[in-house]
Amino acid sequence: MPTTRETVLAALHARLNPLAAVVLRDEVLPERIPAAGLIILRDGQPGEPEVTLSPLRYHFQHRAELEVVVQAGTGRASAFDDLIAAIGAALEADRTLGGRCDWVEPEAPASVDLPIEGAAALKAAVITVVLHYTTTGPLA
Repeated sequence: MPTTRETVLAALHARLNPLAAVVLRDEVLPERIPAAGLIILRDGQPGEPEVTLSPLRYHFQHRAELEVVVQAGTGRASAFDDLIAAIGAALEADRTLGGRCDWVEPEAPASVDLPIEGAAALKAAVITVVLHYTTTGPLA
């Protein structure tokens, strides 16, 4: 039986899969970026939980990361903005990931342009997604 942590991360991955961009989990950046863009979900860190004692519960604010990358010619900024907006809409449509966590809260992206020798530059950002969930133990 998967842990709560894995259940929540798998639900986040599944929530992003219907987007036009290719969605990977904990993969290396491929040599070619798909035309619709690329999202790589990094598991991130669960952090220090708050603990309640009766009943014993661990309340995590897990910080997962989405690496968002677009490589398009002239419409790179627009394609990047569209992908960021689509991620936001997907998360806002179900803030509990089907009841698997208490709340999902994305943070604002800080984007960068990455030049690629002999190819169109990449526009990329890391979006931290805070996943609030509760477990019965630190390893549950």
